[in-house]
Amino acid sequence: MLMDNWFESVKDIYIKGVGESNVWIVDIFVVVFFTLVAAALFSRFLNKLEEKSKLTKNVWDDALVLALQRPVKWFIWGFGILTAADMAGEVSESLLLGSVDVLRRIGAVAVVAWFVSGFIKLAEGNLMNPDYSQKPMDRTTAMAVGKLLRITVMITAVLVILQSLGYSVSGVLAFGGIGGIAVGFAAKDLLANFFGGLMIYLDRPFAVGDWVRSPDKNIEGTVEDIGWRLTKIRTFDKRPLYVPNSTFTQISVENPSRMSHRRIYETIGIRYDDIHRMASIVAEVKAMLESHPEIDEKNTLIVNFNAFASSSVDFFVYCFTHTTNWIEFHEIKQDVLLKIISIIERHEAECAFPTSTVHIPNAIKMNGMQPLEQ
Repeated sequence: MLMDNWFESVKDIYIKGVGESNVWIVDIFVVVFFTLVAAALFSRFLNKLEEKSKLTKNVWDDALVLALQRPVKWFIWGFGILTAADMAGEVSESLLLGSVDVLRRIGAVAVVAWFVSGFIKLAEGNLMNPDYSQKPMDRTTAMAVGKLLRITVMITAVLVILQSLGYSVSGVLAFGGIGGIAVGFAAKDLLANFFGGLMIYLDRPFAVGDWVRSPDKNIEGTVEDIGWRLTKIRTFDKRPLYVPNSTFTQISVENPSRMSHRRIYETIGIRYDDIHRMASIVAEVKAMLESHPEIDEKNTLIVNFNAFASSSVDFFVYCFTHTTNWIEFHEIKQDVLLKIISIIERHEAECAFPTSTVHIPNAIKMNGMQPLEQ
C-alpha cells in the first residue's frame, strides 16, 4: 500500500514536471534505465557463477553458465528495448512499432534456441574432454549426437517462429511432406550421403583420428572429420581427401588403428654351405624372440626352416609385438633383425645373396692357346 502511494506520488511529480503529454518519455527512460541495471546485475551474477563453476569438474554446470552469458544479456536488452518501443508505439500509433509484440515473441524463441544450441555445443566438448571424465565419450558419438540435437533445436525454433507469425504449422508440415517427396527424388545422392553418415555414426567402423584404408578404392589416411555429407581424410602425404559418405556403404574399409598387435613376418636366407647350422640358428632365434620384452609370446610365434631357394636356404620369422604404434613397431623390428644377424654370425654362418657358378668343359682351346685347366 505504501509502495503504491509512493509510486503514485512520483508519477504525479513527473506529470507536473514534464506535462501529461510527455510522460511517456519518462516511462521509456525508466524502462531503459532499469534494463541497464538488470543487464549489469545479471552480468555480474553470471561472472560469479562462472568462477564457482570453474572450481568443479562437472560436465554440465560449466556448459550451462557459459551458454547463458551472451543470450541472457541479449534477452534483457531486447526485452527492455522492445518494451520501450511498445510504449512509443502506443503513443505514436505507428504500424511498425505496433508489431513489437510479434518481434518480442520471435526474439524470445531465437534467444532460447541460441542458448540451448550453445549449451549442447559446450556440453559436447566437455563430454570429450578427459579433464571432466575418466572415460570421455567417443568423439564420433559425441559429435553425432550434438549435431542431431542442434538440428532438432533449430527446426523446432523455426516452426515456433512460423506459428508466431500466424502461419499454420500443420500446413507447413503437410507442404513439407509433399515437397519432401520431390526433394527426395531430386537430391537422392545427398540423401544417400546423409544416411551413409548416419550408418557411420551408428556402426562406428572408424572414428575421428583413426587410420583407415580401403582395398577397393585408393583411400588411405587419418580421419579428421565425419560430416553428414562428406568424411575428410588426411592422406599420409598431408593432402585432404573428401569422401562422400555413401561410398562407405559400398566398399570394404580396414581400420589399422584398432589392431591389437603388429606383425613381424620376415624370411631370412643363409648359404647352402651353412645348412648344417640351420637347426641351431633357428632354435636360438626362437629363444631370443620368446625372451624379448616387446614380443608377445602368447600370440603366434613361429621360427622354422622354410624353403630351398635358388641361392639360399630360408627360414622365416613370424611373431607379434605388444605395441601398435607405427614408430615403436619399426624400432622393435630393427632390434629383432639385428639380433638375428648377430645369431647367424655367432654360428659362423652368413646371409646368402644371389650367386652364379660357371662350369667350363674340359679341353676348350681359345685361339691356339693351351687347354684351360679345370
